[in-house]
Amino acid sequence: MDVTAPTKPQRGQELELRIDSVAFGGNGIARLDADPQSPSGAGGYVVFVSGAVPGDLVRAVVTKRKKAYAEARTLEVLEPSPDRVAPLAEHAGAPWQVLPYERQLEIKAQQVDDALRRIGKLDGYALEPIIPAVEQWRYRNKLEYSFGTDDEGRLVCGFHAPGSWERIEHIEDCLLASEAGNEARRRALAWCRERGLSAYDRRAHVGLLRNLVVREGRRTGQLQVRLVTSDDEVDLDGFAEAVGADSVVWTRVAGVGETTMGGMSEVLAGSVGIDEELGGQRFRISSEAFFQTNTEMAERLYGIAGEYAGLQGWERVFDLFCGIGTIGLSLAPRAGEVWGLEIVEEAIADAIANARLNEIENARFFAGDVRLALRELVEQAGRPDLLVVDPPRSGLSQKVVRRIIEANPKRIVYVSCNPTTLAPNAAQLVEEGYALRRVRPVDMFPQTPHIECVALLERA
Repeated sequence: MDVTAPTKPQRGQELELRIDSVAFGGNGIARLDADPQSPSGAGGYVVFVSGAVPGDLVRAVVTKRKKAYAEARTLEVLEPSPDRVAPLAEHAGAPWQVLPYERQLEIKAQQVDDALRRIGKLDGYALEPIIPAVEQWRYRNKLEYSFGTDDEGRLVCGFHAPGSWERIEHIEDCLLASEAGNEARRRALAWCRERGLSAYDRRAHVGLLRNLVVREGRRTGQLQVRLVTSDDEVDLDGFAEAVGADSVVWTRVAGVGETTMGGMSEVLAGSVGIDEELGGQRFRISSEAFFQTNTEMAERLYGIAGEYAGLQGWERVFDLFCGIGTIGLSLAPRAGEVWGLEIVEEAIADAIANARLNEIENARFFAGDVRLALRELVEQAGRPDLLVVDPPRSGLSQKVVRRIIEANPKRIVYVSCNPTTLAPNAAQLVEEGYALRRVRPVDMFPQTPHIECVALLERA
């Protein structure tokens, strides 16, 4: 091992690295040849280290080398951080479990603030205290597992091994899932093993079993199991009875891509969706529909959105990227009218059905690309008083930001799952006359680096 490394290490080189901070996304940050006069160690060549936390001294191998930074994987923790605690889960999916929960919250809140100030060059807003999770374990209402083969050739079902696109590590008890969800996965795996079904080989592109998606209504107790396979023929007679879920769906996906979306689906038992309750409303969730994966914290997230909305009962609300209507319908009882827009037609069908299910008559939902359809919506409905946006992790494109500015809402509530894309979007809106007033992080995903937040922008 070369402990006197050059400023820019080579791929495959092993280094001893002291981790001084953590990057958004969860990797530790080490710096080579840092300025000793700088209290933060700034100025050195940055190495992003997976599997390391602030305070660790690790032995790591460089996996990628760029001009401005390198990436490395921890091989051994030589001196553990004073913050380190013993992990509870023996599986992937909980990389921050080695940090005390209060420390996780501290880092997440700091990362939201840092993104807004460093990337967005924003200030003057109120960063409100992060909302901690109700449950630190067994909080997810949906988990996607992959099938694979262990070293003995036996069928397994679990998560991808860290840093591997083809190796699957078996899970007996996933501590992010409920006991009922774990048992459904075990029953599904046992049935597939008894029938001698093969896992899809991600390298050779042969085999049958790709993924198992287990979704649960935390409030209703309903359970859905979706088996995702290749396009090969297979007899699944008895599978639905074996797993015993309220909804059992079989999805056949052609091609070589690793995905649980798309393909042809067939209902084997029950219906194509299950019910969940959120904020006193009931929602029908189809098998491929997006729904926040932490029901209890989704209520807190939408509660903050409702607080920031400040509705008085007469406002026209636009809900962009509305999905199955959860945010818009939660606001509808306090609004004059709600108009939802979403590109996925199946989600809009769910949103319309959910409005009927909750007897909400002042909400309308339309399928369309926000970039193209927002102008048409303004022409049809009029300018919004409040615009709510809950975009994907990539944030809003510049064209969508321009369309929002054209719509000229008095108030914008931005629900973000990625502060590094919220920051430039907020900066663009501020340049056009909005002021960033309030931001509040919400911890939807304990034991992971993911963080959601809600931001309020108003016409200055």
